[in-house]
Parts: sequence; structure tokens; C-alpha cells
Amino acid sequence: MSATHSELVREFCMALSTGDMRLARRYLADDVHYHNQPWAPMTGADAACEFLQPFVDGTHCRLAKMNILHQAAEGDVVMNAREELWVRGTLEVVLPVAGLFVVADEAIVRWVDYWDLATFKPMLDAIAA
Repeated sequence: MSATHSELVREFCMALSTGDMRLARRYLADDVHYHNQPWAPMTGADAACEFLQPFVDGTHCRLAKMNILHQAAEGDVVMNAREELWVRGTLEVVLPVAGLFVVADEAIVRWVDYWDLATFKPMLDAIAA
């Protein structure tokens, strides 16, 4: 993989939106620090992918679309503002997300997403039902 940090993050986000965590995994460092706010942080690409798999592939729900509205990079830091469309049956939730990524050696070593739990609650309620 040879891309600018901004391109790498954009490619990673688009890989997530395919639901294929093996594809997305290629962009993460083995020891990535992942914090999907407001939930607890975790360390390791395998842990992050295992956590996300049922959310993106349709098991719990499906990440149907990701629209990166704005993205900026400075040095090894990339930040983006995006809208994610999450689907479960007929339920659709548009989730605004702010992401922070740190890139080193052509891999994401730190990934923090900030989003509002109340916005996603209808999806979590549907998953729990």
C-alpha cells in the first residue's frame, strides 16, 4: 500500500462500507489503538475487526453507506467528518461521525470515532429485540 495518509484513511473508510472486515483489516496496524466512543477502547486490529464484523456485515445491522463530508490531514494525523447509513430490515439510521486517525508506516495506528449514542439507540434497540 503506497498512498498519502489522507488517501489511506479514505480507502479504509470505503473498505469498511463494503462490509468486508478482511479488506478493512489491511489498513490497520496489528497493534492499532481503536476507541469507538462512547464505548471502551481496545487494542489490536483483530480485536477491532472482531468487534465491528457483526455491525458492518449484516449480522446485527449493516453499514450500507459511508459519506465522507470533510477530511483534513496534517503530518501523520487525518480527521474526517462523515455520515454513516446503518440498516437493519426497514430501520435506517444516519449517524454523524467525527473520526481521528494516526498513520505510521502506511498503517492506521490509532483510530478514534466520536458519535452520539442517542442517535444510534434505535439501531441498538432493534439489535437487542
